[in-house]
Amino acid sequence: MIKTLIAMNDDEGRRLDRILRKALPDLALSAIHRLMRKGLIKVNNKKAAPELLIKKGDEISVNLKEYSEGKSRLEASDRLLTLGETKERAKFKLPDILYDDRGIIAFNKPRGLIVHGKGENLNDMVLTYLKDKIPPSLSFKPGPLHRLDKESSGVIVFSKDLIGAQEFSRLLQERKIKKNYLAITEGELKKSMLWENEIIKVDKSEKNKTAISRVKPLATQNGHSLLYIEIETGRTHQIRAQAAFYGYPLLGDKMYGRNNKDGFFLHAWKMEIPQVAIIEAPIPVLFKDKLKELFGEQYDL
Repeated sequence: MIKTLIAMNDDEGRRLDRILRKALPDLALSAIHRLMRKGLIKVNNKKAAPELLIKKGDEISVNLKEYSEGKSRLEASDRLLTLGETKERAKFKLPDILYDDRGIIAFNKPRGLIVHGKGENLNDMVLTYLKDKIPPSLSFKPGPLHRLDKESSGVIVFSKDLIGAQEFSRLLQERKIKKNYLAITEGELKKSMLWENEIIKVDKSEKNKTAISRVKPLATQNGHSLLYIEIETGRTHQIRAQAAFYGYPLLGDKMYGRNNKDGFFLHAWKMEIPQVAIIEAPIPVLFKDKLKELFGEQYDL
């Protein structure tokens, strides 16, 4: 069995072994290197080394005839895996698109949908949607460019091409992208605060990192608050951990607050990408209903 792969724009300048690791996920990296040593992987009909930098239009041929390790997995699919190969999903449909340009695409993620992982997830949905809408690539695959918890809703951005991914990541690293959230918490916060502390890592091999959030109360009543939060850093569980640390845990947060069957209320409301766009996600009905329940029927955003 010989697979023939053609390098595209987003494969330009990448190492051969890294391209094949992406293009042939059923093959371990050690297996790819073994095939190269045997001369079973060629570029433009010539034996190639792992570090070879690929150019657009290069033809990569992979002879799998002598490959036996993992054979059963390979036989299950006698073709190159492409974008969006996923099972039919039932519970969720593709979320509303909020922005689509300059190599990125933003969605309004619903509460309860995981971004990636086992089972039904947004990443698979996005790959399916983009399958016939973006140029093919052997080594680049669209993916989420930042985090959003399963129970959080709102703006989440995916890459559509390598340039879009690199530019977004650069702006994020330089803290030029503004991310604003709405959170319903326990406790009545009466004034604006700057939350700045270290997020303690569960994995002791990793260093704790400083998290910074600017917090403004929009409503306080009956032991609860609606907070407007702008995060300057993007640590894992940043808002949830900081809210609990400062005495205002998210309402219904089982991990950082009190057990509540409703789950927590955290909405990624707005994202400002300089010289690109201000992306806003409509507030979910369930979130609005909870606001009216806690702060009165007249309350709305």
